[in-house]
Amino acid sequence: MYSNAEFINDCLELFRQTKGNIVDVPGTGETVLFEEPVFGFASPDDELFETFRRKEVIGANYLGPYEWLPEAKSVMSMFLPFSEAVRKSNKTNRTDPSKEWLYARIEGQEFIGKYMAAIKQFLADKGIKACVPALDERFEVKIEMTAKGLRPDFHADSRWSERHAAYACGLGTFGLSRGLITEKGMAGRFASIIVSAEFEPTIRKYTGIDDYCIKCGVCAKNCPVKAISLKHGKNNLKCHMHVQTMKKKYSPRYGCGKCQVGVPCEFRAPASKSAQNS
Repeated sequence: MYSNAEFINDCLELFRQTKGNIVDVPGTGETVLFEEPVFGFASPDDELFETFRRKEVIGANYLGPYEWLPEAKSVMSMFLPFSEAVRKSNKTNRTDPSKEWLYARIEGQEFIGKYMAAIKQFLADKGIKACVPALDERFEVKIEMTAKGLRPDFHADSRWSERHAAYACGLGTFGLSRGLITEKGMAGRFASIIVSAEFEPTIRKYTGIDDYCIKCGVCAKNCPVKAISLKHGKNNLKCHMHVQTMKKKYSPRYGCGKCQVGVPCEFRAPASKSAQNS
């Protein structure tokens, strides 16, 4: 039987072998984008995957594990933490993302795509079927305009959500900025794959959607456009418009990430049991 530990070790080896995690950032030089990922697993029968179809969560456009892969037996999610160099660089300017952060966001996502494709091929060579929703031609996101009180906003009804998959797989809970806080913090990227091999589900160390968030409000103070507040939470539209401004300024790259650095949850989960016991 192919165990969780064996699969994780194979994934870590592929992480080291996949090219693209070290990039030459102009003015900085060679920069490591991601530290080694952490992994979590869930059963495709987990009731959370049905809960995600609710309009107030993701929406009717969402596809469950069996719709992506009828032979599904496990969902694996991973969190790839940004390196210390990337995180540190993005604290130097309160409004614009650093060059390192921009490269980690764009070239970093390209690396993740190659990495997930490598995992899928590795599994295929072992006779295991797999689907990476983010790389699948069926993946799409429908944007619906909403209004919270008098504030215009939007809701993304996505076919798949990396953050929600990570929550189901025991990797962490949501923060005030709506990012996911893991044991390795919030600053990083997520990826997931649905497979026909059965792995032991990760025991979730939480019960609520925001158990790891201490509601300190530092992310709200860091936001350049005040898109986050303790009272109203996250305004996706204001955040999106700021990122679009950055895209015009730094095209073809874009990003922000100010809510993910210089905060208690940057590289740890301050409200988790392990953090409390450390």
